Amino acid sequence: MTSPLYPLQQQTRRHFLSQVGQFSLGAIALRALSPKTFAGDAIDATQPLLSRPPHYAPKAKRVIYLHMSGGPPHLDLFDYKPELVKRDGQFAPDAFVKGKKFAFTSGTPRLMGTPRTFAQYGSGGLWMSDAIPHFQSIADELCVIRSMTTDQFNHTPAELLLFTGSPRQGRPSMGSWVTYGLGTANENLPGFVVLVSSGTQPSAGQAVWGTGFIPSVFQGVQCRSKGDPVLYVSDPPGIDRTMRRHTLDALRDLNELQAGELGHPETTTRISQYELAFRMQASVPEVMDISREPASVLEAYGAQPGQASFANNCLLGRRLLEQGVRFVQLFDWGWDFHGTGPREDIRDGLTQKMARTDRPVAALIRDLRQRGLLDDTLVVWGGEFGRTPFREGRTATSDILGRDHFPDAFSLFLAGGGVRRGFSYGQTDELGFGVVENKVHVHDLQATILHLLGFDHTRLSYRFQGRDFRLTDVHGEVVKNILV
Repeated sequence: MTSPLYPLQQQTRRHFLSQVGQFSLGAIALRALSPKTFAGDAIDATQPLLSRPPHYAPKAKRVIYLHMSGGPPHLDLFDYKPELVKRDGQFAPDAFVKGKKFAFTSGTPRLMGTPRTFAQYGSGGLWMSDAIPHFQSIADELCVIRSMTTDQFNHTPAELLLFTGSPRQGRPSMGSWVTYGLGTANENLPGFVVLVSSGTQPSAGQAVWGTGFIPSVFQGVQCRSKGDPVLYVSDPPGIDRTMRRHTLDALRDLNELQAGELGHPETTTRISQYELAFRMQASVPEVMDISREPASVLEAYGAQPGQASFANNCLLGRRLLEQGVRFVQLFDWGWDFHGTGPREDIRDGLTQKMARTDRPVAALIRDLRQRGLLDDTLVVWGGEFGRTPFREGRTATSDILGRDHFPDAFSLFLAGGGVRRGFSYGQTDELGFGVVENKVHVHDLQATILHLLGFDHTRLSYRFQGRDFRLTDVHGEVVKNILV
């Protein structure tokens, strides 16, 4: 269905130069020796969401990424620093802060040890605070990385870097790359679904589930746990399903004529999206109806049918994974613990925030285990960066305890899907200012997630304006030591 005009539309000087000499003997030999790249032309443009195999046998078949938007205070959750507690209130050593920029702190800040109580849990002896009692109960399922780093210290660029591989808008998101590579296992549902809780979109907005320059059919579909599951998917007043089918058939015929004439890939994408929306009208309401769950399951998650909550979204996430959705992404707002108000206090504020979130996450992981899904489902929990080992500058004299943004070291955890259980990886220095063992950059995390899904991250690429792009850009190493 691709028009002869389409290649001409994509021509650039870079593209032209890259093609010069491509038919020489040397070029042919080089191409024969080069690894095959996953490319868009391997996808049927009329059925872009058909299930496709990855590069090699995967450990994980699906991902649920639980993003705590704002940056959880890792030093009060997973990374216990007794020396920092001992030196609480002292000025931070110059060696750690001199010449560095922080979002809201200047001068020489005072160190702040955690006010939380820590202990070790599970057979692996994972350090966890009293703020996360439900995580403590699943310690033997978790792989905690305490040596994460990123390049960005503000929310929007940090979220973009984490989910698109670039701190600037315009790149495809992680879930879109996965759907582009794998398609969907259920033709009646999207391959990539997004759920947002706490009433606010992530700082980077919809770009963190967008497709950038790859076809928009691979973007995340945002669903809701209250009201219509998907906005605008229902038939408008006065239109029944039969009339809707006739309308879509007419639109399809017109779009196919345009696709044949102009060859624009978004035209075939539009056809696929209309057809998927029609099928979703019947399938999505059933999948999104958590009232079908037993009372014991609703109680375990703390879910309430008809309400909008993170707990509901965790249960919905499990239902979507069961039905063949490849990538489910949950965003929860309210993790920016600066100390500018009671909700941002790392004492009561953190306790209250975790009370609404660690229970459903623990229930999700247990539920996946009981249903035989955890071994091939990768669960990721974390934020876009961490929090400082010192008090945030604006609230340094306040009774409310808060921390500033911190990109140099933070923690997150993974579970299931081919990662080690009850395991802690990486280490920060005694005050928590930097990684001293097994540094893991966000590009390394991206490479590892793709590896577990069966992809060589250097080969999952898309050619745009004469260049092959990938999620990890030109970076990223698989963190092999956390894999089973």
